This record gives sequence, structure tokens and C-alpha cells, in this order.
Amino acid sequence: MSTQIIEPLITVEQLASAPDDGNRYEVIEGEIFVSSAPAIQHQVVVGNLNREVGNHLAQNPTGLILPGIGVILSPYNGVIPDVVYVSNARLELIEKNERLYGAPELAIEILSPGKENEDRDRIHKLQLYSRYGVSEYWLINSFLRVIEIYRRTDARLHLHATLMENDNLTTPLLPDFSCAVSKIFAR
Repeated sequence: MSTQIIEPLITVEQLASAPDDGNRYEVIEGEIFVSSAPAIQHQVVVGNLNREVGNHLAQNPTGLILPGIGVILSPYNGVIPDVVYVSNARLELIEKNERLYGAPELAIEILSPGKENEDRDRIHKLQLYSRYGVSEYWLINSFLRVIEIYRRTDARLHLHATLMENDNLTTPLLPDFSCAVSKIFAR
């Protein structure tokens, strides 16, 4: 008979009480994931998203665009999306102590190199965001210059569109918002 060692699950609270070592940690289903520092193009995309959506929100103040904020979905699930959009109404429900305790309407992840990083965003986080009620998920591949849009239908996130550089990025979460995909990748 073989014995299997079962590792204890880590909670978001336990992770928060650990000493800061400069790394970026996330907890998904009680398992710790560490991310390395983002590359230049990754941060260019974050900046462009903040500018484009931020300009729209300056004219239509329906909510906030927030880069790199912690999102706590359950005691065993705390992640740091690259960017989120939270409407003013939703923010009132989920903001506590300068943190988000619940799903934002929009979560955006920019793929980092490596199979483990891609699996985390493409599989684990997609399932997590789907389960906890994110309305829309943008998965951005800055190497291929493609944006995959997942939208909630039938209580789950499903691939809605794959946008290329010559397409326009829109979302029902931000009425009248439209941006050329090429602007998201521009340096």
C-alpha cells in the first residue's frame, strides 16, 4: 500500500501574514503560485490598457480601472490580476479595507512566458474567475498580439472572440468604449 503525502492548503490570510520577500504570490485552491517580475512589453500593455480605459472612464465615470490589485475570492483563493475593472455599484459591495473581497466585473491577465505561467492564466484563473462570477475575462498574448475575450453565458465564462491587431476592442461593461487592439500593444 502506498502512502500519499497530503500537503496542507494555504489560506489567503496565512499568506498575508508571511514576511514580505519581494515576490508576488497568489493562492489558487490553497496552492501558492509565485510570479516573477513582469517584462517590459507586459508593463507596456498594462499602461496602455490603463490609459485607454482610464480615458473612457474620465468621460464616463462608471467605475475604476485598477492595475495589480489583490482580489480575494475565498479563504483559499486570492489572486492579483494584471488589471481589473470594477463598477461603482460593485465596488460598494466588495471593497473592504482597501482590498477587493469578491469578483470584479472584468479581470485582465497578460500572459507571461512559460508553460506554468500560461496554464495558470489560461486554465486555473479562467476556472476561478468563472466560478466566482467575473463577467468578462481578457487574456492577452502580447507576443502574438492577440486578445481572447471570455464572457459569461450560462453561468460560466466562454470564449466570445479572439481579437487581432486590426480589430477593435469593445465590451458591454463599458458602453461606448472602443479601442483599436493595435493601441493596446503599441510601444
